[in-house]
Order: sequence, then structure tokens, then C-alpha cells
Amino acid sequence: MHPLPEGPNVTAPAPKSGFQSYLAQLWAHRWLVLVALALATLGAWQAGRVILGPAVVVEPVQRGDLVQTVVASGHVETPYRVEIGAQITGMVADVLVEEGQSVTHGQPLVSIAREELNAVFVQAHGAVAQAEARLRQLTELTLPVARENLAQAQALLKNAQATFDRTSELANHGNATRAALDDAQRALDQARAQVNAAQFQVYTASPGGSDDVMARTQLDQANATLEAARSRLAYATITAPRDGVLISRSVERGTIVQPGRTLLVLAPAGDTQLVVDVDERNLGMIALGQPALASADAYPNQRFAAKVTYINPGIDITRATVEVKLTVPDPPAYLRQDMTVSVDIETARSAGVLVLPRRAIRDLQSGRPWVLAIRDGRAYRQPVTLGLVGNTRIEILDGLKAGDAAIPEGAGVVIGQRVRPVLP
Repeated sequence: MHPLPEGPNVTAPAPKSGFQSYLAQLWAHRWLVLVALALATLGAWQAGRVILGPAVVVEPVQRGDLVQTVVASGHVETPYRVEIGAQITGMVADVLVEEGQSVTHGQPLVSIAREELNAVFVQAHGAVAQAEARLRQLTELTLPVARENLAQAQALLKNAQATFDRTSELANHGNATRAALDDAQRALDQARAQVNAAQFQVYTASPGGSDDVMARTQLDQANATLEAARSRLAYATITAPRDGVLISRSVERGTIVQPGRTLLVLAPAGDTQLVVDVDERNLGMIALGQPALASADAYPNQRFAAKVTYINPGIDITRATVEVKLTVPDPPAYLRQDMTVSVDIETARSAGVLVLPRRAIRDLQSGRPWVLAIRDGRAYRQPVTLGLVGNTRIEILDGLKAGDAAIPEGAGVVIGQRVRPVLP
């Protein structure tokens, strides 16, 4: 070995201490050290899981208000619907409304061709005028003439009677022949017959007489025919029987219509009701007057109030459901006929009771519900007594107290396993 050169600027390196040498070795093997630390941490964590159990999010028993509801689905429907059709046979000249349109009472809906109806109306109107003229002729002409004829016949009778009396007196004294007396008697009989005929003419032409009754009857018949023609002419325009919304239309221009065929269906304005099918298992909880909240499937975030107003006394055996109707006092503007709706009917309500989420209760439908509770760090089976059953929470009557916790289903915990409860 060559000796180090000596000089003012050259120094020998200082020897490393033991700690520095140890750090240098750690740095050289740093990756192995990190792996060892990670394995140690993992082992400690696994040991904690084995000793203390896994961390499990639990559901605490709390006090709160609970509403029990029955959920059902159905559709929107008016209390009744009006089927509109034609009262006469004819061809449609024009359809004046569209499906879904709101209409008012008396508004024209459909127009039927009326040329023939107009002709019949004009003919009936002429028959009325003719019957009225006949009645006026009877009262203004026939009756006065008959009365004049009666007066003349009565004058002739008076003269014939006087002539017969003179001729009879002369015949009694032998101053007149038998032939003259016979002629006077014949003239008297003729005069009497003329008076009777004139009286009959006056009677028949007078009010209450046969000619008068016939003339008035003909006038009444003509008026009835005119009214029938006017009605048939009015039937040529089909109008709305009341306010409402047209929910169906099955007629077009040129269609031949006849009585008995439905052309339009009207949903009258007024109360709106919801018709839903409730599972018969929930029938015992449903009662008239119960409030409900409903929403249309087309607008699920907009809810509106309703009230139970009808429960069908029969059961649909094919679907095991009962029909329930709810009245909507203030229907929203978007609500339409036959819309699908979902309804939550409030059947009971409790305030300040112990409640637990449904997902924490096991065997809910078995009649022996229980929960997986925690005691001394281990999961155990705890039977519970339930009260009102809500959509997401259930009332606890017995078995748990406020502050207790239950492990929800799906947590992967079995009875007797150690757990570490974690509140949500």
C-alpha cells in the first residue's frame, strides 16, 4: 500500500459510528423493511378482528313518530262517464272538437247533414200555417155565414107558418081547397127542415162543434209534427250535455251515424277519484275517511292529497284484491283520465314510540320476529314484539329499549359471533 500524501489540504476520512452503519444497512434494504412493516400491520389488524370481531354498522333503536300506510296502485277516473251518441241516422258533416278538449254545457260537438231535415221542417211549418188558416176560415167565414143562413131559414119558417095557418082557417070554412092546404103544409115542412139544417151548420162551426174540434185537432197535429221536425233538426247538432273533458272520440267527417252508437265519451267536470286495488290481506286496515298521499307515475315527485270514500264489498277472487276509491279534493292540473297512480293510505299513526328500520328485523312475516342484537360484544337472537308497521320503520313494543342496536340483514354476521358495533 502507498502511504497517503501529506499536505495542508488532505485529511483522512472519519470512521462511521455503529448507528450510522445500522441506518445505512436499513436504507440499503428499505423495501424489505416496508414489506415487513406492512405484514406486521396486517397481522395486527387480523388479530384485532379475531379477538374483537369485525366492525359492523348497526341500526339503533330510537324514539320517533311512525305512520302506518298501505301502498296500492291504480288509475285516475271520474265518478262516472257520459257516452255521447246521435239520436238520428245521418251522415256527419263536421266534427267540431278534438279528443282531450275541455267543453262546456251546450257546446256543439258534431254536426250532421241537415238538408232533408230542413225540408221536413219547412213542410211541417206549412202544415201548421194551413191548419191555422182553416181554423180562421171557420171562425171568420163559415160560422157567420151559417148564422146568416139560420136567420134566413127562420124568417122563411115564420112566413110558411103564417101561410099554413091562413090556408088551414080558410079550408075549415070551405074557402080553400084541400090541395092548397097540402101545398101550405109542404112549404112549412121545408122551412122547418131548412131551419134545422142551418142550426146544425151553426152548431158545428161554433166552438165545441165538430168542425171546430176537427180544425183545432188538425192544428194540434200540425204543431206536433212541426215540433218533431224541429227536434230532429236540433238533433243534427250534437252538443255537450255538461261541462267536462272529452276522453274518447270515434267519429270522423263522412261517417254514417245512427242511434245507439257511442261517438264521444265525456268525463264530466267535478270530483276526481282514484281507483286502486288493495291486497285483501290489508282489507282490515282500510276504513272510510282515511287520508292518503298519491302520486302519478308520470310525476313521481309531485304528491297530492286524497281520501278513502268507497270500499268495494266484494273481493276479486282472481287477483285477491279489493277495489278502493279515493276522492281527490284538489286535483293537480297535470292529472289526466286513466293515469297510473301510486297511493299511500294512512291507516294508523303513533307519536314518540320506539322504532327500528325494517331491514333490521328478521322473519317479519313468520309471526315470530326477532333481531340480531349485541350483548358483551357478541351477536345474539332477541325476539321482539311489533306494533305499527311502516314503509321503512316498524314500532317495537317489547324486546328492545331506546339505545339498543340491531344488526341488519345482509351484514354477514351469525349468532354468537364477536362484533364491533359502528353507528351509521
